[in-house]
Amino acid sequence: MPAVISPTQRQLTPDAVAALLRQHFSRTVVHCGPLSGGTYAAVWAVTLDDGTEAVVKIGPPPGVPLLRYERGLIAAEARYYRLAGTSAEIPVPKVLDVDDDLVLVERLPGRPLTQMPEEHKATADSSVRHDLGAALRHLHAVKGDRFGYDGDGRTSAGTWPEAFAAMTADLLADGRDWGVALPVADDEIMATVDRHARMLQEVPTPALVHFDLWDGNVLCEDGRLTGLVDGERYFWGDPLYDFVSSVLGRRIEDMPAHPVLHGYYGRVPHTFTSAERARLMLYRIQFCLLLLIEMPSRAMVGETERERREWVTPWLLSELRDLG
Repeated sequence: MPAVISPTQRQLTPDAVAALLRQHFSRTVVHCGPLSGGTYAAVWAVTLDDGTEAVVKIGPPPGVPLLRYERGLIAAEARYYRLAGTSAEIPVPKVLDVDDDLVLVERLPGRPLTQMPEEHKATADSSVRHDLGAALRHLHAVKGDRFGYDGDGRTSAGTWPEAFAAMTADLLADGRDWGVALPVADDEIMATVDRHARMLQEVPTPALVHFDLWDGNVLCEDGRLTGLVDGERYFWGDPLYDFVSSVLGRRIEDMPAHPVLHGYYGRVPHTFTSAERARLMLYRIQFCLLLLIEMPSRAMVGETERERREWVTPWLLSELRDLG
């Protein structure tokens, strides 16, 4: 099946990428090539004339419809790298240049976990995920002064229950705008969030949350973590949210020996409270909604849409059922 090309990803030639870097940042490119993996921006590896190996991320073409939280994501990516980069324990690239349409960063060593050779997975996978947990502990030590998104007028609030409810409401509004048929009514989703707001109140301080830690955004080399990239979807919220995408489709609270938990909490198994378990279910529900609602904006139709629905829908319904 051919790869889906998202309308948000500019289709560019090497000459066009070089011209953009020259126009925006007065940078001279001597070599470049596209990188795969994401569905939002065009991403290219570039070599500059001073020998710097870098990665440039290029925002959507003007006028392309976006989801509400996607406003200003290119600039947000630079903010994430600078925020996370305040700790030497969090492997993120240095920002070289940024404006509203392009962000240029140094290229980190390694490759995504999705590209780890099979012969290395047995020995390296666990150590990389342990490093991931340790890096997340430092990431979540970076604190903000408001919950939700920052910049470009995106949703935020003074408390986590308010911010989470507003972020969920935005997603559902996107779903209505794009005509997405969800397996559960919007009112039922919002009633579930409201019913468990007391659990969300247990999060007193906004922590830096990467949000999108699927294996394609976790770089590694020689059995060690080398990068937490593509952080443009970051927000300020509950650290537990980063345990959703790092074990996609599963419940980390039911896996006490998971290396991410060992890296985060130490070797003594962490026992999740009933409130923490409820919050994790809420976060998985919201994450599932995003996976369904973003499909039209990414031109995911036909077999691609069917496959995602068959994967996500049972996951969403099971979380709603068990949360109650």
